[in-house]
Amino acid sequence: MLQLPKVIGHRGAAAYAPENTLASFREARRRGATWVETDVVLTADGVPILMHDASLKRTTGIDRLVAETRRADLPSDVPTFEEAIACWGELGLGCNVEIKPTEGREAETARVAVATLRRCWPSHLPQPLLSSFKDAALAAACQAAPEFARALLIEQVADDWRPRAEAVAASGINTDGKRLTAVRAVEIRKAGYALGVYTINDGDVAKALVGMGVQCVISDVPDVILAALG
Repeated sequence: MLQLPKVIGHRGAAAYAPENTLASFREARRRGATWVETDVVLTADGVPILMHDASLKRTTGIDRLVAETRRADLPSDVPTFEEAIACWGELGLGCNVEIKPTEGREAETARVAVATLRRCWPSHLPQPLLSSFKDAALAAACQAAPEFARALLIEQVADDWRPRAEAVAASGINTDGKRLTAVRAVEIRKAGYALGVYTINDGDVAKALVGMGVQCVISDVPDVILAALG
């Protein structure tokens, strides 16, 4: 079964530093995280960068779509995937890499992401986990680089979760912790899948979820969750 840490820092340590930046990853490490989660998307010229939203506006103030912006036109604090990997190597951080494609670029984004991982991933780090809400992206990742473990991202676990996971050869399910029921948690774990939840920032909620069988909690406040889980 896929082995994950108890806590993963969401987009670094998003409560304390700008999300998906090198500063956020350093802050996550400073606060005790051993893994972080991030989002990989392609620029107009096909460069993989870290960004959650389709638009740059919320995080940079620039009212443009990522998919229509060249790497050279991005602010300097928006890291490329390669720059982030180098940072994780320096800090000793594992990573849950969410493939975050724009519409129609699911397979392309996955292939570029895994090619970058194969070329740049430091040998001293644990193997990364790939995740995505887009089944087509995970399928392309599986075909291009089957050696990387995959987790299907599901906002709310429905009856079709298992055939979807099997179709992309996923070994884990990552889901919204606020929507996860105990019945689904038991079902997923009994089926042999690793189970992670996002984005939990309350220690008591995290403890309750772990009690239901959750193995990994993704949080903006990794230090708070680490302290709560002991």
